[in-house]
Amino acid sequence: MLELKALLLTQGMHGMVSQVEGLAKALGLSYKHQKIELKPIWNLIPPKISPISENLVKNKFVCDCKVIISCGRKSVIPSIALKKRLGNEIFTIHIQDPKVSFKHFDLIVSPEHDNLKGENIISTTGAIHYLTKKEINDNSKYLGIEKDKKKELVAFIIGGPNKYYSYSEKQIHELFNKVKTLFTPDKFKIVVIPSYRTPENILKIAFNTFSFNHHVIKTIDKKAYLSALAISNYIVVTCDSTSMISEAAMTGKPVYIAMMKSLKPTGRFKKFYSQLKDLGITRELEDRVESWSYSSLNEVNRIAPTVKAKLKKNGII
Repeated sequence: MLELKALLLTQGMHGMVSQVEGLAKALGLSYKHQKIELKPIWNLIPPKISPISENLVKNKFVCDCKVIISCGRKSVIPSIALKKRLGNEIFTIHIQDPKVSFKHFDLIVSPEHDNLKGENIISTTGAIHYLTKKEINDNSKYLGIEKDKKKELVAFIIGGPNKYYSYSEKQIHELFNKVKTLFTPDKFKIVVIPSYRTPENILKIAFNTFSFNHHVIKTIDKKAYLSALAISNYIVVTCDSTSMISEAAMTGKPVYIAMMKSLKPTGRFKKFYSQLKDLGITRELEDRVESWSYSSLNEVNRIAPTVKAKLKKNGII
């Protein structure tokens, strides 16, 4: 018998886990994670031309939940296959563009910069995520950094290379020196936070650049990340991650986007940057420090009532 809880299907990457877990929490559902690993040949085949079969998955798993929330390319076919087998017993939600016909899902949650349109599409400003203000505030003392009346705190959150941004050492040296020069140690203390995608060589450069007069977290530490968001006066986020920028935007604090030269056209990214700039949330990191305020961005809580109404309409709740 299926239970009213959520089965979360992802490739296990932090950004994807944050999105599916955030939606499950906002819906008030208990949940379990299932990391999707496809059999080798199917890793190379786009979902659009893949067969709809649960046999594509390397490790079999049991679906005992009424709600399926998936995110990422590898989770598309398993979700569709479960819907094919279980029909109206389950409600399937996919986060981001599945790159297949939208009719395969009961609902798709997608950021506006993906430009998806349809009756079963809910658009969000930026990426949804699992952070809450309470969780951020509860971890404010974790880093043990006392506020100095003479210095303001800057959280510098670093991503990692992807198909748009290479993170070349030359580029990173230039960016880090820009941040260090702008936020001078007489007025600011920088707290450097790496992400799951930050390569070891970039972390070493960060330590060499910021370890004197500032504070560098050398391991992946979610509590350190939350603490930095809580205590900082300013937040600087590298441009490669819409998820981290969206998470920073829920603080209501000034968020600077540290831009880098892209490897190829980034139309979707540019639309996202422009959208948050127009909302008064972010500014590009340039040559001066300014302060501003805005209404914090909390998209997952905004869309939760709409999703619940659709679950009720379909007899799931």
